[in-house]
Amino acid sequence: MDARPRSLRTMLAEAKDASEIMVDLAYAAVYFNDPGMADELGELEERMNDLVQEMRAVCILAVRRPAEAEGMASVLQVISAIEGIANAAVDISRLVTHRLGIPDELIADLSNAEEVSHRVWIREGSHMAHRPLKDLEIPVQCGMRVVAVRRDRSWMIEEIDGDVVLVPGDVLFLRGSPAGIVRLHELAAAPTWEPPEVSAPDALTDLDRAVDVLVEMKDTSEAAVGLAYSALALQDAGLAAEVNHLAERLDGMKDRLQLWVLRAAARDVDPAPLRGLLQLAAAAEELGDQANAMVWLIADDYEVHPIVKVALGQTDVVATQVPVAPGSVADGRRLAELHLDIEPGFQVLAIRRDNRYLYRPRGYVELRAGDELIATGPHEGRDRLGELCGWYVVADDDDPTGQVQLVPLASAPATRP
Repeated sequence: MDARPRSLRTMLAEAKDASEIMVDLAYAAVYFNDPGMADELGELEERMNDLVQEMRAVCILAVRRPAEAEGMASVLQVISAIEGIANAAVDISRLVTHRLGIPDELIADLSNAEEVSHRVWIREGSHMAHRPLKDLEIPVQCGMRVVAVRRDRSWMIEEIDGDVVLVPGDVLFLRGSPAGIVRLHELAAAPTWEPPEVSAPDALTDLDRAVDVLVEMKDTSEAAVGLAYSALALQDAGLAAEVNHLAERLDGMKDRLQLWVLRAAARDVDPAPLRGLLQLAAAAEELGDQANAMVWLIADDYEVHPIVKVALGQTDVVATQVPVAPGSVADGRRLAELHLDIEPGFQVLAIRRDNRYLYRPRGYVELRAGDELIATGPHEGRDRLGELCGWYVVADDDDPTGQVQLVPLASAPATRP
């Protein structure tokens, strides 16, 4: 990420990827109570500030006629929302850097998430040192995927591939199952990590209720951001409407959380960690608001500049919608059984079923024929995801928007089109 981007499309793609990593790192810093992760976020914030300034300058210079103004205004709207998402991520990290206090109950609840973000430093003499990523098979070994690599002050986000050779001092940023963290530390020769443990309370307290609401806000805010980028990439008004719905849900959850926190403060509870809950709730709500600000153009049928769709379709992570075909591998299988996060490396943001959405579905959810998966993952995994759901994915290499066609496996020829 050190080299200056050469086009607005490249900068938009990079900013989108960086903002998502910033959100992951922010929540991870809270989960691990790790100031080091918060410091990494500060470096990304500096890069994001430079990107935002460059993109705005390019947008202004690109408008030569009044007719072009509305389309470019949509780009500026997206840029502003991406900046807002990054700023909200920094606000989350301040729980750690400003020592606002984090209830142990929150850490314990976050440990039950199906996916977490993590950071690990490559040490000399470890199994990972001086080996290419493709030989390590980290998704298979640990159930986690690499989303970024920092080498000295340089960042690799979009350009990560299996040929990257890790060297001592590299810092890997990963996302995946918490169960894989112990194995990850073994491979990197890092200190042993023990998950947090909190004794179960005798009765549900107001603080417990506040923590439960906050964990739901975390999941909902992450889903809102992911769905917003998907709505823009797919130009899907239905997804945009769902993002608006999630933003409204976050507003209501914040109101409930404030009530539980105030009730907890009235009892014999240390007020210091309560500040952290309020700060985190405000940041989660802001993530939802910024996600909604990104997609209201689609929901209200405003013109969106084509470069937005092209840029978001060519990021490190692509958005896709794939229906589950009857009799496919996915039909009747639970998400946990399919291991979509390992191969093809896709994360299911939502399942559309009977015109309703199930957000951030858990592993126990069983897929049915007719379900539509809204998922994000690497370009190279899109074909495999389609096959699991019963389709050949046919891409038009001449189409800059990345449109694809789905051909049923049953009717497709034996060789791929």
